[in-house]
Amino acid sequence: MKTFEPVLPAGYVKTKEIDAKESGFALKLNLLGMIPTAAIIAVAFIVIRPFTRETVMSNPYILPGLIGFLVSYIIYIVLHELTHGAAYKALTGRKLKFGFTGLVAFCGVPDIYVYRATALISLLAPFVVFSIVFGILSAVLTDPWLRFLAWTLLAVHIGGCAGDLYDTFLLLFKFRNPELLMNDTGPVQTFYEPQK
Repeated sequence: MKTFEPVLPAGYVKTKEIDAKESGFALKLNLLGMIPTAAIIAVAFIVIRPFTRETVMSNPYILPGLIGFLVSYIIYIVLHELTHGAAYKALTGRKLKFGFTGLVAFCGVPDIYVYRATALISLLAPFVVFSIVFGILSAVLTDPWLRFLAWTLLAVHIGGCAGDLYDTFLLLFKFRNPELLMNDTGPVQTFYEPQK
């Protein structure tokens, strides 16, 4: 299976460009991502009930849990982008580009054009991997406070995947042609389709 083209083939036209550096788009995407984040945290709070007077006063995990959460979240952002990179590298073997625009962390392969299947795998890799990891953590931790923090990591992960899921939605429902090519510079994804 061919996963990418080194140059844009003749007969392809640009059909859409998504620029995460565009502050209005990035802000809308981040706000949209807050909806599932807030919903998951609310459900976890109701179900787990991590805070009672007794647990706040006597739980030895409160401060270490908060510190661990913050450190884990920063590590997660890096691992999320590295997971995109691992998928791209495995499928294309090409040079990766990593960065941070202020609102968006990114990984891309700017010098090639990847086919739709490659784009889908690379877009969904972090969503699948970390949904499983944080889902398992949320299930196995027994301390209510630590379990709530694991659910919170799951929530911010799902909300943080808003851009990846938006691109995935476009590829699944709008750009269904398997010959579609995408150039991914990291913050900008440009879609090309063959002319009919």
